[in-house]
Amino acid sequence: MNLGRLHAAYGAYTVCFVVFVLLLAWGEQRGLPAAVMGGLFFAGPLVVYAVIGVLSRTSAADEYYVAGRRVPAFYNGMATAADWLSAASFIGMVGMLYVSGYGGLAYVLGWTGGFCLVALLLAPYLRSLGHYTVPDFLGQRYGGAGARLVGLAAAVLCSFVYLVAQIYGVGLIITRLTQIASFEVGVFLGLGGMLVCSFLGGMRAITWTQVAQYIVLIIAFLTPAVWMGWQQTGQPVVAASVVSTAERVSAAEIRLMADPREQEVVRLLRARAEVLRSKLADVPTALQGDRDAAAHAVRVLIGSDAPQRTIQAAERALAALPRDEAAAVQLWRGQLRAIEARAQPLGGLVPHAAAPQGVARTHFLALVFCLALGTAGLPHLLTRYYTTASVVETRRSVVWTLVFVLLLYLTAPALALLVKAQVLEHLVGTPMDALPAWISHWQQVAPDLLDIEDINRDGVLQLAELQLDGDLLMLATPELAGLPLFVTGLVAAGGLAAALSTADGLLLTIANALSHDLYVQHRRPSLSATQRVVLSKLLLLAVAGAAAAVAAQRPANILFMVTASFSLAAATFVPALVLGIFWRRTNGYGAVTGMVAGLGTCLAYMVWTHPWLAGLLGRAPATGLPGIGPDTAAVLAVPVGAVVTVLVSLLTPLPGRRAQAVMGQMHRAQ
Repeated sequence: MNLGRLHAAYGAYTVCFVVFVLLLAWGEQRGLPAAVMGGLFFAGPLVVYAVIGVLSRTSAADEYYVAGRRVPAFYNGMATAADWLSAASFIGMVGMLYVSGYGGLAYVLGWTGGFCLVALLLAPYLRSLGHYTVPDFLGQRYGGAGARLVGLAAAVLCSFVYLVAQIYGVGLIITRLTQIASFEVGVFLGLGGMLVCSFLGGMRAITWTQVAQYIVLIIAFLTPAVWMGWQQTGQPVVAASVVSTAERVSAAEIRLMADPREQEVVRLLRARAEVLRSKLADVPTALQGDRDAAAHAVRVLIGSDAPQRTIQAAERALAALPRDEAAAVQLWRGQLRAIEARAQPLGGLVPHAAAPQGVARTHFLALVFCLALGTAGLPHLLTRYYTTASVVETRRSVVWTLVFVLLLYLTAPALALLVKAQVLEHLVGTPMDALPAWISHWQQVAPDLLDIEDINRDGVLQLAELQLDGDLLMLATPELAGLPLFVTGLVAAGGLAAALSTADGLLLTIANALSHDLYVQHRRPSLSATQRVVLSKLLLLAVAGAAAAVAAQRPANILFMVTASFSLAAATFVPALVLGIFWRRTNGYGAVTGMVAGLGTCLAYMVWTHPWLAGLLGRAPATGLPGIGPDTAAVLAVPVGAVVTVLVSLLTPLPGRRAQAVMGQMHRAQ
C-alpha cells in the first residue's frame, strides 16, 4: 500500500475531526442545545466509520478474513491499539485507578506486559503459517478435529464475554450522548454502529475504521487530561502534574478519614449491614415482616387520604419486595456486599498512595499474571497480526502497537489522580441542595452506577454518601471538572470509538470461527470463497444480536467481564500455543486435554465464586482462595492446563511428521 497516500488521508481526517470539535465548541458558545451536540458527536464519527466500511466492502476471502495481508506495520499497530483499547481501557481504567489507587496499576502492567509476550512468543510464529484464525493454527499444528474444535469453542466463549462488555459500554455512552431514557435502546443503537463498520468489509473494513477510531479515542482521552492538569496545577504536560496532585490527594484523604461526619456515616452504614445480617439469619421471618410493614404503610396512607402519588409509591415498594425466600437471600446478600464495601474509611476507596498488602497484594499479582497471559492468548488480538505482509512487519507492528497503547496507559494514572482530587476537594462537602445538575441526570440514566443519599441527614455530601461506579467515572469526568459541554461529548465519542473498534474485531473473530473453523472446515470444505464470506456475515448478525441481548441485562461491570475473558483466553490458549511453538514433543492428545482442563478449571472457579453466575444456578457464591477472585481464575487454570498438556503429551505417542513440519516452517521463518 502507498504509505504517502495513507499518511495524507489520515492526516486530513485528523484535521477535519479537530475542526469538527472546534465547531461544536463554537456552537456551544452560541447556545447549541446539549441534545443536538450529543447527537452530532454520536452521528458525525459514526457516519465516517460507515463510509469507510462501505468503501472497504469486499467478497474476497483473503481481504475479508485478513485484509489481504498487506496492512503496513504503522497502521496495523494503530488499528491493533484501537482493537485493544476497549471500553475497559477507555472507560474502566480511570475508574479502577480512582477506586483502587496504586493497586489499579496491575491493569497497566498486565496489559502492557502482555504485548511483550505477544511479540516474543506468539505473533511472528503464527504469522509465518499464513492462517486466518487461531483455531486454524491449532488444527494444523496438532492435526485432527479435536484441537480445532476445542479452540473454536474457547475462542467463541472468551470473545463473547469480551463483546458483551463492549456493548454494555456502548449502551452507557449512547444513552448519555443522545439523552434517551432507555439503556436498552442505547445498546441496540450501538449495535447498529458496530455492524456498519464490520458487516460489509470484514477485516479490511475493520482495519481502516479502527485507524480512524484510534485517532478519535486518543484525542478524546488526552483532551480532558491536559485540560484538568492545566486547570489544577498549571501544567499542560499531564505527567508533570502527578507529584503535586498526589500530595494534595493524600492530604485530602487524611483529612477526610479524621472527619467526624465521615466517621458517623460509616457507623450508620455498618448499622445497616448488621440489620441485613440479622435478616439473613432468619429469612422467612424477616421477609414476612417486610411484607407486613409495607402493606401496613399502604393501608395507613389510604386511610389518611394521602396524595395518590404517595400511595402509588408505597404500593410500588410493596410490589418490589422479593417474591420468595431465595430471591430475598440473593437481594439481601448483594445489598450487604455493597454496604460493607462502602462502610470503610474513605467510603471504601483505597488510599491512593498505599501499596497493596496481604490479600490485596496477592490479588494485584494475580491480575498482572492473568492480564499478561490473557493478552497473549486473545484470539481477536492475535488475528490482527495475520494482516501484515511478513514476519518482519509483524514484529514492527507489535512495537507500534505498544507505542500507541502507551499514549493512553501513561496518561490514565495521572488522570485518575486529577479526578480524585476534584472529587475530594470540590464535590465532597457540597450542600445536597447545591449539587451539580449532571448528578441528577446520571442518576436517571444509570441509577445503579451513581447514587447519593444523605445518610447522616446533615444536608452536606460526605464521601461515604457518594456511590460512584468506576464504569461511569471517565464519562462523567468533564462535567465533574466543570469543563465545557463539548468536552463531555468528545469523551463520549472517544469511548464509543474504543468500544466499537474492539467490538468489531470480536464480532468478526466469533463469526469467522463459527463459519470458517466449524462449518467450512468440518461440514462444507467445498464452499466457495464468496459463500464463505456470506455465511460469516450472517453469523456476525446473529452473534451481535445475542451479545446485545445479554448486555442489556447488565450482568457485571465492564472491567470484571473483560478480565474474566482474559482469564478464559489465558487458561485455554497460552499453554497450547506456547508449547506448540517451542516444544516439539507436544501432541494433539496433550493439547486437547490441556485446553479442556484449563478452560474447565477456569469456568468452575468463576461459577463457584461469582455472585451473578452462582445466582444463575440458584446458589450462593462460595468464598474463593484469598486474593484470587473469579476474574483471576487463570492463576489456577493456566498451571493446570500446562501440566496436563505436558503429562499427556509424554504419556502418548510422538507428534507426526506433519506437526514437525509445521514447527520447522515457523522457526525457519524467524
